[in-house]
Amino acid sequence: MAKYFDVHPENPQPRSIGQIADAVRSEALIAYPTDSCYALGCRLGSRDGMDRIRSIRHLDDRHHFTLMCRDFAQLGQFVRVDNDVFRAVKASTPGSYTFILPATREVPRKLLHPKKKTVGVRIPDHVVTQALLAELGEPLLSSTLLLPDEEEPLTQGWEIKDRLDHVVDAVVDSGDCGTEPTTVVDFSGGEAEIVRRGAGDTSRFE
Repeated sequence: MAKYFDVHPENPQPRSIGQIADAVRSEALIAYPTDSCYALGCRLGSRDGMDRIRSIRHLDDRHHFTLMCRDFAQLGQFVRVDNDVFRAVKASTPGSYTFILPATREVPRKLLHPKKKTVGVRIPDHVVTQALLAELGEPLLSSTLLLPDEEEPLTQGWEIKDRLDHVVDAVVDSGDCGTEPTTVVDFSGGEAEIVRRGAGDTSRFE
């Protein structure tokens, strides 16, 4: 049965954030809110967590997982960003964008796209997520909480607890999230390629 954390969306309780971070460090798989929609997350190096996310979402090995980063300094530890791309990404963060970029050696091999050696990264504009990332001191391995054969992500914490109670370890409920995933932009080839149109405005990349 999943632990349930009711966290204030604007003033997250430090005790709850600390407990959630401890759970993640102990290999827990969590469902948590972001600035686009709810997501599944686990510790960066957790093979079990990654496998469980793949199982819940029916993902193949070509799926780009996302590293949910606290800030640009942390993001820069895990991906290579040249000057032109730097400016475009910097202008769009924090926000509802996921950027696909060449990975550095800091990224575990099992997280890389098998052919491109890339990974997705993003910096969320969400108080609770930022508080959790600050407490953790490292990125969360993350994926949109979009279940197989469903058109929209789950958006209510209580519904997530009800439906995923036996497949996740904790649910972080900060109220209603949106139903639109992030906009995904692939910069791995040097130019912006819009892979998915979502919550983030795409006009700056067109």
